[in-house]
Amino acid sequence: MSDAPQHRLGELMEESNPPFENVMSCVFGIEDHETRTYLTLCSQPGSTIEELAATLERDRSTVNRSLSTLHERDLVRRDRRLLDGGGYIYQYTAIALPEVKEMLHEALDVWTATVHDVIDEFDETIE
Repeated sequence: MSDAPQHRLGELMEESNPPFENVMSCVFGIEDHETRTYLTLCSQPGSTIEELAATLERDRSTVNRSLSTLHERDLVRRDRRLLDGGGYIYQYTAIALPEVKEMLHEALDVWTATVHDVIDEFDETIE
């Protein structure tokens, strides 16, 4: 990952049964609309910014920013397609959901280990 996510794992602890979308947003440190963009790409691989903007009913610039964040977090792949008349366009495809689930598990395991270390290293005497 080129940009480390800012985990918001504390938000998950406030919910007894968080939806998958919230888990993904909190663990990867992404916004809810970015998670929606990822999930849309799961069902529409190879989409362009324009196609996603129409599907999500969002402004192109918002979708572009979402895709940039998702790409930085290694959640989407960006491929350049040459146009017949010259130039190119980017198409985006979501990283497969099983791989993303594994990334989620790994991130949570690292966080849990860190919390366990904090607990284990705490030796202040409470009176």
